[in-house]
Amino acid sequence: MKEKILHTVNLNKYFYDPVEFQVLKNINVNLYKGEFASIIGSSGSGKSTLLYILSTLDTGYNGDLFLEQDNLALKTKNELATIRNEKMGFVFQFHYLLTDFTVLENVMLPALKLAKYSTEEIESRALAKLELLGLSDQTLKKAGKLSGGQQQRVAIARALINDPVVVFGDEPTGNLDSKNSDLVFGIFQELKQEINQTILVVTHDMNFANRTDRIIRLHDGEVVSSGEATLN
Repeated sequence: MKEKILHTVNLNKYFYDPVEFQVLKNINVNLYKGEFASIIGSSGSGKSTLLYILSTLDTGYNGDLFLEQDNLALKTKNELATIRNEKMGFVFQFHYLLTDFTVLENVMLPALKLAKYSTEEIESRALAKLELLGLSDQTLKKAGKLSGGQQQRVAIARALINDPVVVFGDEPTGNLDSKNSDLVFGIFQELKQEINQTILVVTHDMNFANRTDRIIRLHDGEVVSSGEATLN
């Protein structure tokens, strides 16, 4: 039986400015351990809003959100901040690296904030993640000196530093050309296969989505399908 990592129960979300508008309607979705899933939908369908709620970046919703059977809807903002840092990794369209810091320093930052390990152990873990991402030869280079594709790989290494339960991607290939988009997809696929990493990505790129394990399709704030991708 597949292990359920993340799921929602009757999740609803409203916007109130300038008028009341329901952007998500009775969302019931599941994400399973080791699954590489994608969320798609037209502009305004609610896909980014859903991702922000699932990743606890948006707490203004009704309903329940569970991570490993723990109801995050009942947590305080401080508790959620700790859970995000310890159990979630994030890869965005823009890498948000500190360009004057080295590659190694950027990857170490979330673990230093979590303070679960010594600085020496964090550095060792960061070097291991960079090796996994094929960046061992870039560790001491300033992040701003890297190519766009390399910077996104550093961002993925940073997302992995605390061994998250789930990695969220918000259009992680949206700022990359097709070659680097394929590279990023390949990295996610390898993480799924090699370390059983659970990954959920919002994307408008159907070529990307169709290669994931499963597509969650939104339309006007509702889940209209949640089945296997067509090319899987």
